[in-house]
Amino acid sequence: MNGPHDLGGQHGFGPVAPEPNEPYFHGDWEKRALGVTLSCGAFGAWTIDESRHARENIPPATYLSASYYEIWIRALETLLARHGFVSAAELSTGRMLEKGAVPKRVLTADMVPAVLATGGPCDRPVATPPRFAAGARVRTRNFNPTTHTRLPRYARGRVGVVEAVQGSFVFPDDNAHGRGENPEWVYTVVFDGGEIWGEDAADGLTVSIDAWESYLEPV
Repeated sequence: MNGPHDLGGQHGFGPVAPEPNEPYFHGDWEKRALGVTLSCGAFGAWTIDESRHARENIPPATYLSASYYEIWIRALETLLARHGFVSAAELSTGRMLEKGAVPKRVLTADMVPAVLATGGPCDRPVATPPRFAAGARVRTRNFNPTTHTRLPRYARGRVGVVEAVQGSFVFPDDNAHGRGENPEWVYTVVFDGGEIWGEDAADGLTVSIDAWESYLEPV
């Protein structure tokens, strides 16, 4: 979706300013936010793609004024309420008022190391061969869905060249909305800077994205 998270090429936000020797967390509450989010994700009620879409749906004024982990927690509240684990009244009072949905799994402390080591692989086999090969010229779709997508706005309707076939992976546009994993081939596509940014692009600049197959058409 065209939400506040999709800022590529937007003016007015100033330069990126990396923090030297940035710590993993800037406060103890951030550690807790990460732990609570991962623990709730282990419930098995939603996918990572649905959680990303929940973050994208945070109102722009709130999203842009929030810190990284605040965005995580605001989206988590939406997911917990959507799937029946908490009510609006419980979120406002901070107290359990009624029995909610039962998780498929509860992440206990002894399970954490193995779960973190395993991660959440999203590579999946597909029955058909890749439609494109390295060197193929492709054009990205020009669409503006209200649903989740991993194709950024700045790269829509642009012509680039396939650099590599990365494998086949869960299709996030479907997986975020309960339509199944529907895996597709994923390609690294390289665009000339001028194709993306026009005449103001720096000489020699290229931009690369990883694009699912249904985002692309041959040129």
